[in-house]
Amino acid sequence: MLATATGNAGMERSVMAARGLCMTFSPKGARPVNALDGLTLAAQPGRVTGIVGPDGAGKTTLMRIAAGMLMPTAGHMTVLGADVATGIDSVRDRIGYMPQQFGLYEDLTVQENLDFYADLQGVPPSERTGRYAHLMHMTGLEPFTDRQAGRLSGGMKQKLGLACCLVKSPGMLILDEPTVGVDPLSRRDLWDIVYTLVERDGIGVVLTTAYLDEAERCHHVALLHEGKLLDEGPPDWFYRRVRQRVYLVTPASGMKPRDALSSLAGRTDVIDATISCGRIRTVFRQPASGLLPTLPDGVASGISPVRPVFEDAFVDRLVSEGAGRKRDWPADGLTEAPPLTGDPTVVVRVAGLTKRFGAFAAVQGIGFEVRRGEIFGLLGANGAGKTTTFRMLCGLLPASSGEITVAGRDLRHSPAEARTRLGYMAQKFSLYRQLSVESNLRFYGKAYGLGRKTLGRRIDWALDEFDLKTRRRLPAGSLPGGYRQRLAMAAAMLHEPDILFLDEPTSGADPLARREFWLRISGFARSGVTVIVTTHFMEEAEFCDHMIIMAHGRTLAKGTPTEIRSIARSEANPDPTIEDAFIALTDERGHPQPEAFGNG
Repeated sequence: MLATATGNAGMERSVMAARGLCMTFSPKGARPVNALDGLTLAAQPGRVTGIVGPDGAGKTTLMRIAAGMLMPTAGHMTVLGADVATGIDSVRDRIGYMPQQFGLYEDLTVQENLDFYADLQGVPPSERTGRYAHLMHMTGLEPFTDRQAGRLSGGMKQKLGLACCLVKSPGMLILDEPTVGVDPLSRRDLWDIVYTLVERDGIGVVLTTAYLDEAERCHHVALLHEGKLLDEGPPDWFYRRVRQRVYLVTPASGMKPRDALSSLAGRTDVIDATISCGRIRTVFRQPASGLLPTLPDGVASGISPVRPVFEDAFVDRLVSEGAGRKRDWPADGLTEAPPLTGDPTVVVRVAGLTKRFGAFAAVQGIGFEVRRGEIFGLLGANGAGKTTTFRMLCGLLPASSGEITVAGRDLRHSPAEARTRLGYMAQKFSLYRQLSVESNLRFYGKAYGLGRKTLGRRIDWALDEFDLKTRRRLPAGSLPGGYRQRLAMAAAMLHEPDILFLDEPTSGADPLARREFWLRISGFARSGVTVIVTTHFMEEAEFCDHMIIMAHGRTLAKGTPTEIRSIARSEANPDPTIEDAFIALTDERGHPQPEAFGNG
């Protein structure tokens, strides 16, 4: 029997209650998939219930059933006292549902989107003026009611989506990964809105999240795996498994944190390892029993115990359940290129890079250099100019002025020649959804000009390396979000590029998948691949050799992770994170203004 902190008490007064819930999908040409398998779970009013789990755990399926978008195969689900199979229509107007891809109409203004959803939800005109004013004030959208939704930043779009869900005051709010692809400042704003609703109106909120620091902000957390409930309770309940097993390991002098991480991640006595403030946060398999764990010479210069966080417990529990692949790292065979030797040369040089859209300068005078085998990060709030810069570097958008040299080619004058040396993974999934996994790889391999034998060998490599063998015949559009990201990266690496551009590569991926992504990326860099990446997961920036933080299309700061963290160091915060530095910079000097929205 499952041991939880709360059991299943409170079903009768819950805003959502699942009892023995099952959902089976039967894709054409593939084995049936049990997305939910006998799930029993409840969420209470006036509380935030977080649903977490790895890719394919059933989180989104659960949210869609609760919103009345799917009918379960077996079992029962009640929402606000109504059975979703027979009475969802009676309470649909009391449910606010925000899916991962909320249906904003980008050609309509903020005000027109609000009007559209008010019409759908039957809100009388007499009630709209006051409701709109309250929502615009709460979300900070007051100055932008006449702006087209398509010209808002990612964070502002999420806030508008939330406002549209709240046009008619709900009794329950269902949010499916509301902060994916949103910068830390906007994430903070969204959480302030959620807690205002809970504390003031007493509504029940059920949300899924890929950011496990957000799970710590929930009143109650349910951990799903393969459609089943593994554990549930308040966040502190989960820490019991990992107490006295979490340590910070300081890398040896001269060793990159990501190389120390690769060495530690492959050890049999290590459950989890990730970079934190230049050190390796390590979860060992067994408690230390009063003695510090022994570490190999040349990897670490120090080790100290540290208090667990939710992500430590999450990864520990899932690894113990067999989720994810425990691999032997470092993975020197990730690419077939020879390991990086000698002094790396500059392969990307940018000087005075500027992009104008009419009178508006989206990027203004950006400059940096990236050497062979380095990982370089572009960070910034939504609307800062990152994606515009990224697209110019890839040759997808012409620069207005400045210099861009990629792999020895002037990108402004020889873009086609330079592109043959590049791999590109877009922020939004851009592969063919109706084609199978294998067909997508074959199509892109042929587009890259790979011969039959080479293409077959590289497809076999990709299916194995990215754990896609069992999904090779599934349509790409049916994959969970994290597996779509794997497929997109596999396609980008098929032709063994010299330079890999990754735009939010782990957006929507669970923590286990993110770890595998970054260990792969580190392996690519060790083999000599140059990586340029954008990310909103600030802890991922620790994998970078250098980075810049942008706002208003300009550079706010540039340097190594150590140099960036030092920006936020103070007597009150002697050991800051990159997120601390990011917030200090962008909150005080670079919070995006309306002109920047939609251009970053």
